Amino acid sequence: MKIIIVGAGIGGLSAGIALRKFGHQVEIYEAVQSIQPVGAAISLWSNGIKCLNYLGLNREIARIGGDMAFMAYLDAISGEQITRFSLEPLVTRVGERPYPVSRTDLQEMLMQAFGLTDIALGKRLVRIHDNGQFVTAYFEDGTEAKADILIGADGTHSRVRDHVLGFAVERKYAGYVNWNGLVAVDEAVAPPNQWTMFVGESKRVSLMPVAGKRFYFFFDVPLPKGLREDRSTVRTDLRRYFQGWAGPVQTLIENLDPASTNRVEIHDIEPIEQFCRGRVALLGDAAHSMTPDIGQGGCMALEDAVMLAMTLQTHSLGVEDALYRYQERRRQRANELVMKARTRSDTTHGKDPTATYRWYESLKATNGDRIIRGLAETISRGPFQ
Repeated sequence: MKIIIVGAGIGGLSAGIALRKFGHQVEIYEAVQSIQPVGAAISLWSNGIKCLNYLGLNREIARIGGDMAFMAYLDAISGEQITRFSLEPLVTRVGERPYPVSRTDLQEMLMQAFGLTDIALGKRLVRIHDNGQFVTAYFEDGTEAKADILIGADGTHSRVRDHVLGFAVERKYAGYVNWNGLVAVDEAVAPPNQWTMFVGESKRVSLMPVAGKRFYFFFDVPLPKGLREDRSTVRTDLRRYFQGWAGPVQTLIENLDPASTNRVEIHDIEPIEQFCRGRVALLGDAAHSMTPDIGQGGCMALEDAVMLAMTLQTHSLGVEDALYRYQERRRQRANELVMKARTRSDTTHGKDPTATYRWYESLKATNGDRIIRGLAETISRGPFQ
């Protein structure tokens, strides 16, 4: 079959690679003229890594992934360790390790695997027509493309989702701002093989190792939406929001590059029940946009991509039937994680101060077993057990 994918992000490219494994003719159309990854890096947990392994990219992802062997929470003010534990029990339990990766490295890996010449840039979707036999995508530049199936992998602002649902959905502000970027590893700030999190005051500072002797860092602060802050005020803003925090946090603020530090107001979208309509289907953030608080947004896009390709391959009652079965296999899992991420976001960022305090206290009493059980439960429910 001929399949059009709208969107050349993690989900779209992975779907393209997966669908080609089964012999489909795949074209990817991307709205922007030049593909720039959104965000500095991403945490890919073991369920996402298994999907990349399935696509034949196991060596490539291991090469660009960071060595995250430990996880630790530290007190925001004193910098003292609250808890620290090895992630090896998680790896043993689920059968694969997690890899934090630079988004640029991941995007380049996926584009190379799919084929750079098969990605059409500057193709902004304006309309879809599905006549029951084939589907046509109409683009802003006046061109069009026809196929047997159209896949919307066009992110949280998806135009394809508008077609599937018949209306536009509203994004919901999660109540906090995230600054993120990459910085050279500094062992005075954090160990180079550890996910390190400073927590307190309903805020969070995190460092994850990625390839190239770099940390992926992010700062979270509960704030009103729409403040007039940008890259020109990054360091001043962070100094103010994290005044009095531990020395390593201050060092990180001084070492970051404001010009390459992203500032993002975090949103999600209420779970939707419909992932497909006729010969059109959604995947990734277009289907289930979630906050980054459980690190599963990219992993869900990868799971979608693999599950979509497998469902089309294993069901022969027609395109619409196969897409419906894909929807039914993905909807509950993805929507549960949207809500799980929202709950974690609210707890981490002080929506209910009592719940946040209880979370801080629970960290003091854990040796990591409870956290690893929670991670394993999420990971193990993916397409590859």
